[in-house]
Amino acid sequence: MGLNVDECIETLKSGECVSESSLRLLCQYVSELLMEESNVQPVLSPVTIVGDLHGQFFDLLNLLRVGGWPPDTSYIFLGDFVDRGHNSVETLSLLLCLKLKYPGHVTLLRGNHESRQITQVYGFYDECLRKYGNASVWRHCVQCFDTFGLAALIDEQVLCVHGGLSPDVRTLDQVRAIDRNQEIPHEGAFCDLVWSDPDDISGAWQLSPRGAGYLFGQRVTDEFHHVNNLQLMARAHQLVLEGRKYHFDKRLVTVWSAPNYCYRCGNVAAILEIGGDNAHTTNNPEEDGPGSEGFEGSIRQRFKFFRDTEQSVYGPKGETRAQLVPYFL
Repeated sequence: MGLNVDECIETLKSGECVSESSLRLLCQYVSELLMEESNVQPVLSPVTIVGDLHGQFFDLLNLLRVGGWPPDTSYIFLGDFVDRGHNSVETLSLLLCLKLKYPGHVTLLRGNHESRQITQVYGFYDECLRKYGNASVWRHCVQCFDTFGLAALIDEQVLCVHGGLSPDVRTLDQVRAIDRNQEIPHEGAFCDLVWSDPDDISGAWQLSPRGAGYLFGQRVTDEFHHVNNLQLMARAHQLVLEGRKYHFDKRLVTVWSAPNYCYRCGNVAAILEIGGDNAHTTNNPEEDGPGSEGFEGSIRQRFKFFRDTEQSVYGPKGETRAQLVPYFL
């Protein structure tokens, strides 16, 4: 293979970036793996769903301590791995390492920030230049982004996407038919899957104030669930101060996994375990430990909550990272 994945993981855990040649090979090998996966990748429970990470690498390490490292825990990462945080390179590198080492236990989906255009504005491009001295690493990474999946389907019941639904998509087969090996388009089904948001709107669809994707309501969600025999849809894409938020009679859930987002928002982060045999049940993450669990239909759901780490709050020279983030808006 010409690449020592275990050595790369240890390098990242020590706080260092992997070499340029190692990251290039990681992108190449993971792209080859992902090209064999479906746009709607089937996944069996138990599995843990992870929302936006946005380059908060030390919080990702903490997340893996809370949720368990692969292969003991399987994961679906819902995208937005890069931008805004200070360690997008390390965050992406670790996820690529885990995918390569445990391909059956790690599913990587594409978020709206896994994009050439967005990463040139919100930090990842600049970080690659700063840490490697050239743009070739960034080019390898964004080419790898083009192979990331659009959705995952857990036990044929739980659909996972980054953003939301599209007026151009009625069935999962239509998602399977999308040509995903490209830059995210400015409109259409591919764009909507990574940009759209649920909202309590009266009609079916409204153009999103983000400038891409749509707002969609309960009627659209219920119809999509009915047509595709779904029990739940899990997505990320929106900051939730409590780490998770249910919508539409608990038929849809937003999961947010970057604590104290941009080192200043003060929010809790969450991951969502689907399936498994945990018996502990709570309703409030602040009252009774780190988890809340329940059944919705036939699906066992358990949240684990966590806050940011001291490494995430303070930079290497003791400065607060919140003072250093120019990409908040």
